[in-house]
Amino acid sequence: MGTSTIHKPTFLILQMFISPLLILCDDTTLAKSLGQSSFPSNFLFGTASSAYQFEGAYLSDGKGLNNWDVFSHKPGNIIDGSNGDLAVDHYYRYMEDIELMGSLGVNSYRFSISWARILPAGRFGEVNLAGIDHYNKLIDVLLLKGIQPFVTLNHFDIPQELEDRFGGWLSPESQEEFLHFADICFKSFGDRVKYWATFNEPNLQVTSGYRSAAVDIFRSKYQKKQGGMIGIVLYAAWFEPISNSTADKSAAERAQSFLTNWILDPIILGRYPSEMNDILGSNLPEFSNKDKDKLKSGLDFIGINHYTSYYVQDCISSKCEPGPGISKTEGFYLQSSQRNGVPIGEYTDLDWLNVYPQGLEKTITYIKERYNNTPMFITENGYGEVYNPNSTIKDFLHDVRRVNYIAGYLNALSVAIRKGADVRGYFAWSLLDNFEWIFGYTVRFGLHHVDHATLKRTPKLSASWYKQFITKHKVVTLMPGPNQQKFQY
Repeated sequence: MGTSTIHKPTFLILQMFISPLLILCDDTTLAKSLGQSSFPSNFLFGTASSAYQFEGAYLSDGKGLNNWDVFSHKPGNIIDGSNGDLAVDHYYRYMEDIELMGSLGVNSYRFSISWARILPAGRFGEVNLAGIDHYNKLIDVLLLKGIQPFVTLNHFDIPQELEDRFGGWLSPESQEEFLHFADICFKSFGDRVKYWATFNEPNLQVTSGYRSAAVDIFRSKYQKKQGGMIGIVLYAAWFEPISNSTADKSAAERAQSFLTNWILDPIILGRYPSEMNDILGSNLPEFSNKDKDKLKSGLDFIGINHYTSYYVQDCISSKCEPGPGISKTEGFYLQSSQRNGVPIGEYTDLDWLNVYPQGLEKTITYIKERYNNTPMFITENGYGEVYNPNSTIKDFLHDVRRVNYIAGYLNALSVAIRKGADVRGYFAWSLLDNFEWIFGYTVRFGLHHVDHATLKRTPKLSASWYKQFITKHKVVTLMPGPNQQKFQY
C-alpha cells in the first residue's frame, strides 16, 4: 500500500471525477476485551469481501473479462504468480459461506458486485441476466439468514472493454458507463439492498478522487421508494506527529488532508482542504456554483477502511530522507512506522501494518468533528499474516495475534461510540483467506482458513472469538446521546 506522485493533469482528472460524478480465544482474552457494551442493538456486525478477491468463476455464466483478470495474468504482476480465476470460489460456494456467516452471528455482509458480470462490455453490450440472477440469489439467501447486504458498486474492478476503449477512469466516458451500471444495480437489487457504497478506496485506487453520478440517480429515482443509504468508502490511516513541534503537528494534519480530506472535503464541505490549497494552489481545480449545489445532496454515510497508523515528520522546515509523502503533491511530510527506532505499535508480518488500536478511535473522532458527525461504518479492519508453507494447520487456526488485534480495535471503536461518534457498523476483513491483490495468496486476513488446494474452509480462533463478541454485544441497546443521531434503518 502507498501513495503515488500526483501531477497537475491528474488534478484536472480529479475535477472531472468530482464535478460530473456528483450528479450522480481463549476465555481470558475474551473476558478482558468485553466490557459494558457501547454498541446499539441495531449495530451492524459483519465481514467484508470483494468480487474479484472472492468469487472466482472468472468467465462463467456470461461474465466478461475485467481489468484484474487481465492484469493478474501478466507474468510478474502478482507476487506468487497466481490470479483470481478461482479465488475462493465464492460464486459457487456462497451458500456454504453464508452458513459460515450465520454461525458467526453476523447481521450484515459487505460485498461488491462484479461490473463485468453484469455488463461484460459496458454500454457496448447487453445486460448479462445470469449475473443479475446470481446476485439476486445471493441477496435473497442473505436476507433469509437475517444478514443485511451492504453492497459496494466498484471495488477496483471494471470491465476490460472500458480499459481498452477509454483507458478506464482516465476518460469522462467512464462516468457515463458507471452511471449506467449503477442504475441497473439500483433497479435490480435496491428493493432489498439498503446500504450502498459507490467506490472502495478511491484515494488508493487512483491518485485522484471521484464521486459517482450514482448518488444523484439513487436520490432522484430510487431512494424515496426503496429507502436505504448511499455513501463512499475511503482508506483512512491515522497520523501521529513524530514530535511535539508545531511543524510536525502541521505535517500530521497535512497527511490527513492529502489522504482522506481531499476526497471528503469536496463532497461534504464543497472545497478542498486549506492544507492542499496552501501547497498546490492553482494545481487544484475550482468547483462551480452548479457543482456546489449538487454537493448539497452529500452522502448518507462515510465508510472507513482502517488498519494502521504512522508517525509523520515535517519536510518543509527541514530536509527529509526519501520516503512516502515527501513530494509537493503528497504534502511535504515523511511517513514512518518508527520513531527513534521504536515502532508505533507491535510489528506484524506486513511492513505497512503495525498494531495501534487507539489510531482507530482517533480517526473516528477526527472525522466526527470535521464532518459534523456524519454517520460512519468501519467497512474494513483486519490483521494480515504472511503464509508460511512450513506452518501446520494448527498454526494457522490458532491466530491469537489476530484475536488480540481485533479485540483492541473493537475496544477503541467502543470508546469512540461512547464519546458520541455515530458509528453504525463494523466489518472484519475478512470472512475467508482470499486473493489479496498483488500479494496473491501469500497474505491471509481470514477469520476462516482456506486450503487453496481443496478450498476447504476451517474456522480459526478469531472466528470463535468474533462470534462470542457479537453474542455479548448485539443485544445491548444504547440510547443516543445529545450529539448522536438516532439510528434509522
